[in-house]
Amino acid sequence: MKINFTLVVLLIFAVKSFAQQADTLKTERFSVHAQTTVVNQNKPAFDAKYTGDNSLLPGKESQTSLTSTLYLGARLWKGASAYINPEIAGGSGLSASLGVADATNGETFRVADPAPVIYVARVYFNQMFPLTNETTFQAGDANQIQGYLPTKYLSLTVGKVSVSDFFDKNKFSHDPRNQFMAWSLMNNGAWDYPANTRGYTPSFVVEYVTPDNELRYGFSLIATTANGAIMDWAISKAGSHTLEFTHRYKIAGQEGAVRLLGFFTAGKMGSYSQSIALNPVNPLVQKVEKYGNTKYGFALNAEQNITNDLGCFLRASWNDGKNETWAFTEIDRTVSAGLSMTGERWKRKNDNVGLAYVVSGISQAHQDYLRAGGKGFMLGDGNLNYGLEHLTELYYSFELLENKIYLTGTYQLLINPGYNKDRQGPVNVFSARLHFKI
Repeated sequence: MKINFTLVVLLIFAVKSFAQQADTLKTERFSVHAQTTVVNQNKPAFDAKYTGDNSLLPGKESQTSLTSTLYLGARLWKGASAYINPEIAGGSGLSASLGVADATNGETFRVADPAPVIYVARVYFNQMFPLTNETTFQAGDANQIQGYLPTKYLSLTVGKVSVSDFFDKNKFSHDPRNQFMAWSLMNNGAWDYPANTRGYTPSFVVEYVTPDNELRYGFSLIATTANGAIMDWAISKAGSHTLEFTHRYKIAGQEGAVRLLGFFTAGKMGSYSQSIALNPVNPLVQKVEKYGNTKYGFALNAEQNITNDLGCFLRASWNDGKNETWAFTEIDRTVSAGLSMTGERWKRKNDNVGLAYVVSGISQAHQDYLRAGGKGFMLGDGNLNYGLEHLTELYYSFELLENKIYLTGTYQLLINPGYNKDRQGPVNVFSARLHFKI
């Protein structure tokens, strides 16, 4: 992959030269931030009885990905702000992000051409309605304008967003640029969250936020095809609803939060069982796609500080698994848990070390489809000797330049990629990640 790193670096420093250096407690009118993340992954060869079109390749592999994002925001009038995020993305995940339900690099997309492409990731408007005169200070950050916010408010966001920016957040496991990289460690794997190929979609999100409780509802467009780039504007027949409740609390003085999420998606999906009835061998779920098919599911997400420098998290999710996966990844049920610790004890307070485990599975109809030789947009070995997919991830993030540059080393152990015990591995993945932000 050819990446013009000089262009990326010049972009970052051009942004920095135009950014105003705000005082510690100064309210900003404009917000300018940027990030660049480069990930290199290496996988030694592993044993497999057979390999299909959508399999993780059994041979030795090395792949590199890059994303570079510019975060521009402006305060418009009282409570109103607007944001736009031009982005460059290129490179590939291992085996083009195929063959593993819990894909190992959250910075990669399922695109045919790995060449770097510039596009608008997000462009949206937000209006906040205060419900109290009490305020809290918000430091400036990506898509976050520095200033004072009410502690209790209603908010409306409209535009092209990443739905995961609003839902299923977790302070210890949500950002593949700084934390765990596996897909179902950055989000609940069975939440087939609405998005185009690169993870964004037109949406509106309504939020009710208080210091202890938060309630969010969002409606988002889905793509016209599974893992597609073109969005379906027939909203009377296609779209995704997401509802989430968050409760924040303290145990022995340590902060924690629990989130309950539900989603319902309707669209021109195909049924696994109907595709097998039509073609018992090598079924194509795309042949039975029709409006009226749906997918629904639920998710639990919890985080808890144990001490000031150590925290833990738990996620669990399920969906009905009757119709094809549409946007995120081919997981119908999953549980993950992990620990995250800062380096404060060894005088590296901005370093971070994390250890997590995730186990995932699919519905019986989904199993039957893959066993008959069917293919989704991520999985399809040509056969299936079903077993749960297991992934363990360990990382250490080392701060090179305070609050700006981080180097991370990651090890992932994968068993039964694509839920297939005939290709169980184990698969070892070694990653190096460089993250730069301003």
